Amino acid sequence: MKAVILAGGLGTRISEETQTKPKPMIRIGKMPMIWHIMKIYSSYGVNDFVICCGYKSQVLKEFILRFLLEEFDSELVKKKLIKIKGEKSEPWNITLVETGLDTMTGGRLKRIQKFVNDDTFCLSYGDDLKKVNISQLVNFHKKSKRFATVTIAKPQPRFGIVKVQGDRVVDIKEKSKEEENWINGGYFVLEPKIFDYIKGDDTVWENQPLKKLAKIGQLSAFKYDEEYFPMDTLYDKNKLEELWNAGKAYWKIWN
Repeated sequence: MKAVILAGGLGTRISEETQTKPKPMIRIGKMPMIWHIMKIYSSYGVNDFVICCGYKSQVLKEFILRFLLEEFDSELVKKKLIKIKGEKSEPWNITLVETGLDTMTGGRLKRIQKFVNDDTFCLSYGDDLKKVNISQLVNFHKKSKRFATVTIAKPQPRFGIVKVQGDRVVDIKEKSKEEENWINGGYFVLEPKIFDYIKGDDTVWENQPLKKLAKIGQLSAFKYDEEYFPMDTLYDKNKLEELWNAGKAYWKIWN
């Protein structure tokens, strides 16, 4: 099974880091986010990756070439399609595809259609670290017999709740995770049929396609109840770095 990773966005909410690199190349510890995500998949035997490149793709390509092949070819980096068979550092087969600078998430997915053939495949965002059991996720998807499965999660609450009567505070309490709504947690499993619901580069995967699939009863929800933190701001990045350095990285399931 292949895993497609969206790695072409601008990452504007964490511009302190993304002025010089794409968001998936922000480092947690000594390695970029995308490496951590690939290690999660690889732990479950998924070693075939299709990476949707865009913004500052040369940084990501250079990392992949140096890390997997332990060499760097400036001419190879310029190519719009690069296929790499990893042998020295990881057993990863990686296809790097230029999917456009301004292409939306659905459009990026549409552009790599031919690389997943007619097989079931996984899809992840390139900035999302969750300890998802990929084997359980795939089995859940296959049993549902629907076109798509999305992992849903509840975010860590950041703010307490203040109850007032008029101008008087009558109660303050910490908001619990149970009070949060389920959100799109990424880590999809998809059938090739989903490409029929993506029109082109301007299609946002999270809008028209997912909404349509939900409406026609072809979208399943795989619940993820475990710990996770987003990576949207510099504060979030520092939190993940802190967990990694303390040996408490909840997503680290490999040795």
